[in-house]
Amino acid sequence: MTDHPYRAMPDTAYWRRSVAATAPWADPIAGQFLQLSREDKVATAGSCFAQHIARHLAASGFHYLVTETAHPIVPTEAAKAAGYGVYTARYGNIYTTLQLVQLFDRAYGRFVSAEAPWRLAGGGVADPFRPTIQPGGFSSETELLADRAHHFARVREAFETLDVFVFTLGLTEGWVSAADGAAFPICPGVTGGTFDPAAHRFHNLRASEVRAQLQDFITRLRSVNPRARVMLTVSPVPLAASASAQHVLPATIYSKSVLRVAAQEVCEEIADVFYFPSYEIITGPQARGRFYAEDLREVTEEGVSHVMSIFLRHAAAIEPGTAAAAPRGAEIGVAPEVAAWIETMCDEAMLDRP
Repeated sequence: MTDHPYRAMPDTAYWRRSVAATAPWADPIAGQFLQLSREDKVATAGSCFAQHIARHLAASGFHYLVTETAHPIVPTEAAKAAGYGVYTARYGNIYTTLQLVQLFDRAYGRFVSAEAPWRLAGGGVADPFRPTIQPGGFSSETELLADRAHHFARVREAFETLDVFVFTLGLTEGWVSAADGAAFPICPGVTGGTFDPAAHRFHNLRASEVRAQLQDFITRLRSVNPRARVMLTVSPVPLAASASAQHVLPATIYSKSVLRVAAQEVCEEIADVFYFPSYEIITGPQARGRFYAEDLREVTEEGVSHVMSIFLRHAAAIEPGTAAAAPRGAEIGVAPEVAAWIETMCDEAMLDRP
């Protein structure tokens, strides 16, 4: 019998050994991975799923970097409702790579959009780039602009002081300004402002665009923080709605496929950029759907805990079940009635409100 390359491959190269035999608890990480110490300042951004990563890192004793905090007299729940501590800075959900690049450029004065503040039905105004960050809206444009200036300062602080930047890629679909290409986290008119087909246009990013935008962001980030390491992951949360004229199911598969391809290429091309397979852990056939709630969209706390146990095993040599491992939902103050899944602040969910 002749020899061939497959004889010497590790178990992780074989579906039967490393997927079928370990379902649903497969650990799909092989090879070099991000190494994380408790001193490393970890910043997070991205789609709703990124909130789970931030929560577990903080609860596991790692240095989760928060640069934008509420006033000490503001109650914890009110601060969270206003977006404080949900991510490293108060930027809300960043669903697309275009939003991410523009956040950097706006924070450093490289891009100033002409989009005016969005008017709210109750009389306040909303920031088009953080439309749900202020419950009830800002009382005036002056207040909004002052808060935005403070926010940009905290974003710059985050980019310049972080050690690791974790970005969860969520969507390829988005709405942009026809005037200057400014990207919004949600379609104008849904949570504020007025949709104008002449002023707002739909854009579905291609893999080449996502790849280029990730490359551009990493170049920008390392221009202010040369030591920054980056971890990319794709959100396993399906699209709430699609404006692509496709059925939402193939639209979701397209979106996640594009993000996955672009992330892989960037990780292979740029040093100290890593991919974490949270998407594969939750959506792969080995999971048999057990990590989704009844809506087939929200990821259960069991799924999130499994994802984070794999991350901590490879990034910090912490095994599940040890005192240093990420705690379960009930151990971090989650009410029993919602322990099965953690509700996240998710702008996209508003596209299909009952």
